[in-house]
Amino acid sequence: MMYSKIPLAHTLVTLCKAYGINQVVISPGSRNAPLILAFSADPFFECFSIVDERSAAFFALGLSQSSQIPPVLVCTSGSALLNYYPAVAEGFYSHIPLIVLSADRPPYKIDIGDGQTIRQSGVFENHIGYQVALSQDLTHASEAIRWESGAVPQSSQALETLQKNRQRQNESAIAEALITATRLRLPVHLNAPFEEPLYGMQDSPPVNPTPMESAPPGFGSPDWQPLKSVWEASGRKMILIGALAPGHMESDVLELLGQDPSILVFTETTSNVHHPQFFPSIDSILAPVESSAEADLHFQRLRPEVLLTLGGMIVSKKIKQFLRRYAPKAHWHIGPHNAPDTFYALKGHIKMPADDFLRSFLSKVSPGSFPYKGPWLEMKQVVEEGRRNYLEEIAFSDFKAFDQILSQIPQGMQIHLANSSTVRYSQLFRMGPEHAVYCNRGTSGIEGSTSTAVGASLASEKPTLLITGDLSFFYDINGFWNNYVRPDFRVIVINNGGGGIFRILPGTKDGTDFETFFETVQDRSIPSLCAAFGLEYLGAENTEELTAALQKFYEPSGSPKLLEVKTPRK
Repeated sequence: MMYSKIPLAHTLVTLCKAYGINQVVISPGSRNAPLILAFSADPFFECFSIVDERSAAFFALGLSQSSQIPPVLVCTSGSALLNYYPAVAEGFYSHIPLIVLSADRPPYKIDIGDGQTIRQSGVFENHIGYQVALSQDLTHASEAIRWESGAVPQSSQALETLQKNRQRQNESAIAEALITATRLRLPVHLNAPFEEPLYGMQDSPPVNPTPMESAPPGFGSPDWQPLKSVWEASGRKMILIGALAPGHMESDVLELLGQDPSILVFTETTSNVHHPQFFPSIDSILAPVESSAEADLHFQRLRPEVLLTLGGMIVSKKIKQFLRRYAPKAHWHIGPHNAPDTFYALKGHIKMPADDFLRSFLSKVSPGSFPYKGPWLEMKQVVEEGRRNYLEEIAFSDFKAFDQILSQIPQGMQIHLANSSTVRYSQLFRMGPEHAVYCNRGTSGIEGSTSTAVGASLASEKPTLLITGDLSFFYDINGFWNNYVRPDFRVIVINNGGGGIFRILPGTKDGTDFETFFETVQDRSIPSLCAAFGLEYLGAENTEELTAALQKFYEPSGSPKLLEVKTPRK
């Protein structure tokens, strides 16, 4: 096997291997040549080539999301690195780790007019778990280095001593970054300066870096008593579950929660938690109350005395508005990462995995008897019946299309939802435990839905379905500009001719300004794009056509398929 002649490049690759990090997403360049050559030369690593750095970063995010192992991102110097930022921010807020390795010019070539240079160090300052500007090797291309005044080593021995110090510093910083990514599940950034020549390889390692040992995270024993006292003194207890990976909650814990009449459990499509006594469609409960003549009275009855939150970001805007206006007396967040004070009532943060906490906590408290859940279960039945009746009456539309689509997804598929209308419509319909559901809700952006789904599909044995809107689809069309889209990958595009979310949000809907700058009306040809990217195309514009198309859509094929569902813009 061949190795890079540059010690820093070899050190980065060797330590990634030592920590079991084996997937590398590479965008082409010259300054990152030492890393490209070193990673691709070692059969331990699975390397992916993605030209568009923004797409590459979301592709890596999908890999990380599915495999639970942080992948490496490798880019050249200059603006290439900035294209990673949307995915880095998403990973930061969703606790999906990425290891960003950016190649750079040496410090003395920054801001002097050299080509393809920007100030790369610290560019992710506000959205990164760990960042470091690594030190340039002194024994590689020594004759090209511009030394600081008076700092030129007087002998080869002095040069070797300086290099050993830098090597130790670099090894320590790299190890800290990789431990942060794997243990704390946060993105990290290592900026690596390389001097030319960049392409040199040799048949023996230039250095022998040593990985740093790290203990697995320990959570300790929380102080149960404050929460236990409040819990047992409260009649109305609400548990709100945000985004969670599938399999995060065990069935015995869910059953204990379902049996207690004093506990109301709200879940979301992205919670991946299911029980017949839970409430999976939050807005379906809150919207009728919101529009009723006695809204305040009903909301007071719904108002919890104590609130437990689990998991990541919450999609429902209505539950946020409700819990801010009708705040609980106390709110505890359960989870190993951060505790957002979403409802301005946070009293504490218990840093434990949610399943472990609930199993221990429920064994320490007495079950409640207050009939908090019952009336809302009755409301749930009324709402579901009303929805069924409504769907039989209405014309073909986004809402009706989502009902058809979500009810006919084959078992065992991994489902990725784009943001804006897609994830919100999906919240209104049942999705069962046979489906794993994901959505980039850390920042809730539309920019990387396709790339994330394509990356995630490669780290999963299950076939993947992406459901997206037309603007999200066009925005991330480069998600298909690679050689890794599996033949069993499926895409459904709900094409209502623009940003339909803006017709749902408050505000005026009339005039060309609304259509141009908010709704962003478009009539682009999706079949043409399918032809360009090798996707088999199907289309539907009404209930009958959608029923027929869905029957063909999931059949095995030699290429990925896209189903365009055209719905009325207004």
